[in-house]
Amino acid sequence: MSGPHDEDAPRGPAVHPLGPEVEKALLGGEFRYTKAEVAAKAEIDLARAERLWQAMGFAHVDDDEVLFTDADVRAVRTLVQLVSAEVITSEVETAVARTLAQTMSRLAEWQVGIFRAVLGDRFAQDLDVTAQFAEAITPVMEELQGYVWRRHLAATASRELAERGGAADEHVQVIGFADLVGYTRLIRDFSEVELAGLIDEFEESATSVVAENRGRIVKTVGDEVLFVTDAAADAAEIALTLNERITGAGKLPPLRIGLAQGSVLARFGDVYGSTVNIASRLTSVARPASALVDRELATSLRSHPAYSLTSIGPTKVQSFRGLRAYALRRAR
Repeated sequence: MSGPHDEDAPRGPAVHPLGPEVEKALLGGEFRYTKAEVAAKAEIDLARAERLWQAMGFAHVDDDEVLFTDADVRAVRTLVQLVSAEVITSEVETAVARTLAQTMSRLAEWQVGIFRAVLGDRFAQDLDVTAQFAEAITPVMEELQGYVWRRHLAATASRELAERGGAADEHVQVIGFADLVGYTRLIRDFSEVELAGLIDEFEESATSVVAENRGRIVKTVGDEVLFVTDAAADAAEIALTLNERITGAGKLPPLRIGLAQGSVLARFGDVYGSTVNIASRLTSVARPASALVDRELATSLRSHPAYSLTSIGPTKVQSFRGLRAYALRRAR
């Protein structure tokens, strides 16, 4: 089934703040199609195409707006082919689109920040210069993204193969939250530039410490980092080292850290379940520059000579009555 226009046929100029040269550099082509034409060329119904578009986090597009390129047609066709080949099911295709969007949206925000930092005022005022810069740097970024993705794909596949035999998406892991104390005050007292510097320093420290101790960062949300490990001792070392490193730096406020061990559901790059909720609740009641762990993790660490655990008794936290918590410290 074909749309009313051939893919090589010229279309009228699209009115868009990017400008045609920047548009072509970033999207790999000019705006040529309406959403109905994209759906027709990809041989899917319009409602499905709109559902995928919105799942990727993009704003509503009016019927007569010419805002799509040949790349949009190819992308929709590719997703349809993955469903047809049963690589993914039709039930999860919007979840796949949504997960890709959440990852790529943050990446795009950072990359446009690079554009602004390099070009300064010319970024907004000289579209020709912006287009030239985008045309030069976009392929480099695309290649680097591909490399990092393949490395993470190999590492994740290796872990999954090592854990064969359990439930497909559910594993026993340790979940950790590290939360900056007094973030509201930071927002109030620091300029945007100063705040950005502090957050960058925090994320850099967290990324380094987690990677050094065989953990993985699931996501960062402003003042908080969520990480996961397969081994109890790795999680303990991450928590204690993070607190030591942040306290020693003197610039950042202290951290509250909560850790819990148990069954974790991994889905589309995120983690779910009561273990995640317990770690989050422990973080909320931990004192500054301290780490609290739940009973399951305390049991796993009890015989480890490097760590000391002190029971603080039942802890009152929302949705978990009688949750027992233990303060984690280095053994003397």
